[in-house]
Amino acid sequence: MRRTSGVLLHLTSLPSRYGIGDLGPEALRFAEFLTMAGQSRWQMLPIAPTASSLGNSPYSSFSAFAGNTLCISPDGLCDDGLLTRRELSTFALPEQDRVDFQAVERTKGAMLRQVFERRLEAGGLESEPAFAEFQVHNCSWLPDYALFMALKDYFGGAPWTAWPEDIRLRREEALKRYGTLLHREIVFFEFCQWLFFRQWGRLRFELAKLDVEVVGDVPIYVTHDSADVWANTQLFKLDKDGMPIFVAGVPPDYFSETGQRWGNPVFDWDACKAQGFAWWISRMRHNFGLFDLVRLDHFRGFAGYWEIAAEEKTAINGEWVPALGREMLTALLEAHGHLPLIAEDLGVITDDVIALKEHFGLPGMKILQFAFGPHTPTCPDAPHNHEQNCVVYTGTHDNNTTRGWFESGEAGPGLRRVLARYLGRKITAGNVVREFIRLALASPARDAVIPAQDLLDLDAGHRMNIPGTTKGNWGWRLPQDRLCLCAFGRALAEDLRGLCELFGRSAMTDAGGEPVEKTTT
Repeated sequence: MRRTSGVLLHLTSLPSRYGIGDLGPEALRFAEFLTMAGQSRWQMLPIAPTASSLGNSPYSSFSAFAGNTLCISPDGLCDDGLLTRRELSTFALPEQDRVDFQAVERTKGAMLRQVFERRLEAGGLESEPAFAEFQVHNCSWLPDYALFMALKDYFGGAPWTAWPEDIRLRREEALKRYGTLLHREIVFFEFCQWLFFRQWGRLRFELAKLDVEVVGDVPIYVTHDSADVWANTQLFKLDKDGMPIFVAGVPPDYFSETGQRWGNPVFDWDACKAQGFAWWISRMRHNFGLFDLVRLDHFRGFAGYWEIAAEEKTAINGEWVPALGREMLTALLEAHGHLPLIAEDLGVITDDVIALKEHFGLPGMKILQFAFGPHTPTCPDAPHNHEQNCVVYTGTHDNNTTRGWFESGEAGPGLRRVLARYLGRKITAGNVVREFIRLALASPARDAVIPAQDLLDLDAGHRMNIPGTTKGNWGWRLPQDRLCLCAFGRALAEDLRGLCELFGRSAMTDAGGEPVEKTTT
């Protein structure tokens, strides 16, 4: 049970020539930086498909199983002979500090169409055994996803609830008819998923050689307009037309005075149980195959969730409703044998949530930005209260950067005074990030994760997401030649590795700088 340290950086935030981070050479360069910095984990946000129509959020997707094809590497396709070196420049986009998702959707969409048509002209996919094997291995979700995406294009992007009744209700004759009519498009979407997961597998292979584990992220809820809901309507609280009767969210909290109305349909937990939690088991085992460890988002929703009547405009008038998380996790444990999970236990945490987490021995999360104020002596986020079985973060993707947090009104004078007393020195915008990183690495928590923005001491302009808002999020990109093996990156890596060695977290050496044998948990 070694102590670990890692970095939180989403795949789309990597630099690249193509407007968005991808599974190509920059991903490997970042992994090499992690190794040089003594880090053993790379944490990402969900890798599911994103869309401009869904706000580009990785937590809102047309599928809980599919991969984000915007992250397919053109360089990787070139290495496979599917693109020429000369063609790569036609898909390049101007370097920007934020992702222009619509531009990327256009260029990557054109690229994938070109590759698909070229592959068909070269003899089709029938002679490609790896593609056929991929289809068979993913038969529990891939056909529904590919048909769903083909139908969305066929009906002009309309949500599935607006489709003709026969296919909206998935009548057998309609499924066969549209399956034949849209066969070419269905194969295209399956082909794109094959490309994504083939590149993902290659990256995982390289990461394993570097002894870098990957931490994934699974949202508790799925998007209403998704293949998951369309193909499994019985598992959600929907009316006869397929519209949500209740939606998910959270009550007023630190992030929002009116709470957050996410709008996702809530699960009918009794219906899930009646099926032996088969959909949940399939979903989680799929993710266990992709990642070494999975952060289970909004873990408190597995004990009890905030249910809001669909007609409500905010989350204020919701109510807590019990969930069957213990039964589901028990079924998952029996099916998979172990639960490589991190419980995202933030928000309103009650005794039943704590009991659920402890029953399965799951590590929770501690956020240093939540630790300081009048409540510090008893606050579970304060380092002196950290238990060993947890993961400490300076902040998450939903928080401001630590420098931005300190410079803004979020860290008022009273909080600053408590922080200075806690650390025994004056804290300024110039040293707060360094002190937070030291607190995280020195914590009794077995695992520590630092957002890439904090490693670079970036201000609020580099924030990934502002909860409760729908515009301007998710697009942050890592500046070129920062967290890689350049002069700046080497100096930063050496400094971070030294701290990890000092606090017993280095993946490479002990506190005296001597090599240690790497063990696994």
